[in-house]
Amino acid sequence: MENQTADIEWKDSGVPVSSMFDDPYFSLDNGVEETRYVFLQGNDLPNRFRDGFRIGELGFGTGLNLLVAWDAWARNGTRGTLQFTSFEAYPMTHADMAQAHEKFPEFDGKRDALLAAWTPEGGTMSFPGLELTVIIGDARQTVPLWQGLADAWFLDGFSPAKNPELWEPELLNDVSRHAAPFGTAATYTAAGAVRRALEAAGFAVQRTKGYGRKRHMTQAVRV
Repeated sequence: MENQTADIEWKDSGVPVSSMFDDPYFSLDNGVEETRYVFLQGNDLPNRFRDGFRIGELGFGTGLNLLVAWDAWARNGTRGTLQFTSFEAYPMTHADMAQAHEKFPEFDGKRDALLAAWTPEGGTMSFPGLELTVIIGDARQTVPLWQGLADAWFLDGFSPAKNPELWEPELLNDVSRHAAPFGTAATYTAAGAVRRALEAAGFAVQRTKGYGRKRHMTQAVRV
């Protein structure tokens, strides 16, 4: 059965919006800075980087979080390989990803390297300093089957109000089961249901200052 790719609408600003979830893929203000704030700072990165550091992500989308993390890894001078595993139900077509990437900096060629390797079928892609695995399918089915662990989780599904399936307690419990001891998680949302589900799954959760116009976000540590 062929994977279902993302159905995209484009704002005049060039920001892609999911037709299915009626939500933009990244901040309308500054997607790169939002990613750095929410997912890097929210997981105390790059301070924790070391060879073999493992990031897990719900929602690959345009690959922006991956590019920001990979760029931070390279700029930090960390030796070895960053392991990045992302779960995506509706991968972008190559053409849509190329159009979305026009809004991103080149990241010293990393953006173009990702696009050259990208296929909506996902799989494992190797780059200098990075091993990327994109697992295609419903995360509620694919995360439980994953054999890996993550030292940091990027929880980046569309809004819980519009994409509740990616924030269900059962899935967040699976995220917890695939978090290393004292592994972290961060997300832009501060929805009470999400915070309570993370706490029930074994995370110590705190609501912290959000990026830009968002008042709050969530940070968590597996305890």
